[in-house]
Amino acid sequence: MTPENREETPLLLRPGGSAPRGRRVFLAAFAAALGPLSFGFALGYSSPAIPSLQRSAPPAPRLDDSAASWFGAVVTLSAAAGGVLGGWLVDHAGRKLTLLLCTAPFVAGFALITAAQDVWMLLGGRLLTGLACGVASLVAPVYISEIAYPAVRGLLGSCVQLMVVIGILLAYLAGWVLEWRWLAVLGCGPPTLMLLLMCCMPETPRFLLTQHKHQEARATVRFLWGSDEGWEEPPVRDEHQGFQLALLRHPGIYKPFVIGVSLMAFQQLSGVNAIMFYAETIFEEAKFKDSSLASVIMGTIQVLFTGIAALIMDRVGRRPLLALSGVVMVFSTSAFGTYFKLTQSGSSNSSHVDLLTPISMEPQDASLGLAWLAVGSMCLFIAGGPEALWCLLARLCLLHLQCPLHLVLHPRNQRKDSGTDHSPL
Repeated sequence: MTPENREETPLLLRPGGSAPRGRRVFLAAFAAALGPLSFGFALGYSSPAIPSLQRSAPPAPRLDDSAASWFGAVVTLSAAAGGVLGGWLVDHAGRKLTLLLCTAPFVAGFALITAAQDVWMLLGGRLLTGLACGVASLVAPVYISEIAYPAVRGLLGSCVQLMVVIGILLAYLAGWVLEWRWLAVLGCGPPTLMLLLMCCMPETPRFLLTQHKHQEARATVRFLWGSDEGWEEPPVRDEHQGFQLALLRHPGIYKPFVIGVSLMAFQQLSGVNAIMFYAETIFEEAKFKDSSLASVIMGTIQVLFTGIAALIMDRVGRRPLLALSGVVMVFSTSAFGTYFKLTQSGSSNSSHVDLLTPISMEPQDASLGLAWLAVGSMCLFIAGGPEALWCLLARLCLLHLQCPLHLVLHPRNQRKDSGTDHSPL
């Protein structure tokens, strides 16, 4: 759907499309984006922490294989609950207050891990950070989309997912030199900084308008944009305009709905979370001497290609990128499976090499290059799609102001005089 086909005036769009020059909007967006950064750090934390915890000696807690699996995966359970809780808070408590509230379980979770004396305290800390992840992943994009003026909304929206992968890379890099306790201490930093910065930031104009605080909304626009000249309040929406299941009977609604949900489902089923949670363990199972280095290389590739995807998706198109990413992911996972088959079929695993050592200095072995096959295949998988797909989906949501089901799939936003499907995908 193109902008000229919309019947509703985009929220906070200034007449004539002129872009304000206020810089505080970028500071506010950065403050909110520290939530996704904390989210990414929590996701990546288990990768370096699990090997460290498996090597720890009493009285420190020590993880066996079963506990290590739970330590990595339990964060997803509470994140699901956090998403539901965040959806309620964002409408009732406001965007700013929800962001402030989610810093508490982030800090409390990492603090509990830092002070952990047994496995249950470790799991409790992961549950708390997972809860915060679910809330932050929902409210941060909403806050940024509602404070940004249209000229920079797409740019700031792309930064949300970029901050997630930067957080993952930060966890990998820090885990290279820090043990699990100090790594948890470091995890308290981003949410604490977000708490301090968000205390100085305003509520979003959109939420203030829903609370009938028109003067406060205008003051927020002046604070963030530098001026409210030419700004007009959007018309009050009908309270019955929300999404209803009956709307799924329309092809222009259920087709993009099914496509969007399917993309998100396949993104999760691709296995990217397992790789993020257990990257270092996976490389250790492959007998790598530098499993931490391999994880850092993979995280760097992830950040690089997430940024590239954000820059080129509007020029290249969504469908070609998704098709290409699917091919790359199939190839890379097949290569990694082949690697494990070849290396585990012999009497020993010849991939136990130092990645920083030149190949010429290693013993000559026909299977020596398999070490780089494993790293390369995983880097291709990360570059090929899961995080880039999240970036694409997040940016689509942000470009359409918070909720695609409300602004994109609403019948009033479909062209009634044409059979053209205006799905954003």
